[in-house]
Amino acid sequence: MKKTNAARYLDSLKIHYKLVEYDVDESDLSAESVARKANLPLAQVFKTLVARGDKTGVFMACIPGDTELDLKAMATLSGNKNVDMVHLGEIQPLTGYIRGGVSPIGTKKRYPLFLDESAVGFPFISISAGVRGSQIFISPGDLIKALDMSVCRIARLK
Repeated sequence: MKKTNAARYLDSLKIHYKLVEYDVDESDLSAESVARKANLPLAQVFKTLVARGDKTGVFMACIPGDTELDLKAMATLSGNKNVDMVHLGEIQPLTGYIRGGVSPIGTKKRYPLFLDESAVGFPFISISAGVRGSQIFISPGDLIKALDMSVCRIARLK
């Protein structure tokens, strides 16, 4: 199993995690597909989204796979009047990651990070390891500590 930059970063902090690989279907990069392949409930698989506020600029948000980012709540919590998702073409230049492999860990630049509060209800959550086909299983507390994430209600059901 190949270590990713995200995994190496966690190693440097001596944080426990599990790296899980799965077969990638380029035509279906959805959280539903990842959850099925990782054998986890969809609510336990967190996707990392990249957004931009009109006042604070770029930030990242991790939310359960069965939800969408509540842009209004995110604007309020991040000190913005308006928040929009960044365009797909901006994701790699901003983060160093490609769609379907965006991790909150090990981005090219550190951005403010937000984690939906539902994460703390699980013994571990799954996040991208920074490449398609690889997930990191990690305790929410360790992830929050490693990345100094803000924990708040930012997701709503689709």
